[in-house]
Amino acid sequence: MIERRILAEAKYLLATKKTIREIADHFQISKSTIHKDLQEKLIYIDYNLYQQTRKVLQEHLNERHIRGGEATKKKYQSLKESD
Repeated sequence: MIERRILAEAKYLLATKKTIREIADHFQISKSTIHKDLQEKLIYIDYNLYQQTRKVLQEHLNERHIRGGEATKKKYQSLKESD
């Protein structure tokens, strides 16, 4: 059961390229559980899938500062428009 969930999470990540937070919302479990599943448990279940998910997660990590900046920009634009 847990192995199937972990494989489903990994396949969903690869298919959608969504963030850990978005995957957690989709599967209705915590971000820390998703993180632990993909970073610590998947390696023992399917090593090739683990390597593929690591690449996507590394891309997310490299883009994190850009995503945060975009979110802040949108926030202040919406505040400015409402004035």
